[in-house]
Amino acid sequence: MPFIIRITLLSLFTPLLLATLRAEIGADTPSTKGDSRHEIIVSVKDQQLLLKTDGKVEALYPVSTSKFGIGDRLGSYATPLGKFFVRMKIGMGQPLGAVFRSRRPTGEVLKPNAPGRDPIVTRILWLDGTEAGNRNAFGRGIYIHGTPQESALGRPASYGCIRMRSKDVATLCDRVSTGAMVRIINDHLPERTGWGGFLNANRLVAANTRTPESSGEKEAE
Repeated sequence: MPFIIRITLLSLFTPLLLATLRAEIGADTPSTKGDSRHEIIVSVKDQQLLLKTDGKVEALYPVSTSKFGIGDRLGSYATPLGKFFVRMKIGMGQPLGAVFRSRRPTGEVLKPNAPGRDPIVTRILWLDGTEAGNRNAFGRGIYIHGTPQESALGRPASYGCIRMRSKDVATLCDRVSTGAMVRIINDHLPERTGWGGFLNANRLVAANTRTPESSGEKEAE
């Protein structure tokens, strides 16, 4: 009987939690509204994030998805797959390396690869899932965000979120608006003419980005 009661309470609590989070950010905008010019595609296999503007490739960035694999189960620390949209952008105007806790800046600023530190930094794009297979993403706090652990980019290293270099996620936030569509796929990025096809993260990085200097976030994930 106690087990049944716990399951019942959890089923009641989860919708209330999601409602509270959405109320916190005033997030009742349907996924069909907002930024329709941009699309973000994240490849788990390539550990890359592709930004498209008006259907054309604009930038390609190295990222880190979860070191715990893929999935949407609560408490799994896995990266969910499927279609999402940017529900909210957080941290605009903050300096590169600004540390966030509970989505609020702490006033601390970290340099890239600061030893022993692994918080969320610089910017947060909070994702909301649009499919049954990623419906927990918003409540789990699945973000695209900056990390000080830039030397780990290009391989799975996160606790569910999509990690980026601080300068890259700041640029991405400047380019896209809320409502922008996001796809996280477990396959290679699709080939596009003019780019000669996409290779893995160690072989190809867009011209307007730089390779990590050598080659985090658990709170929210």
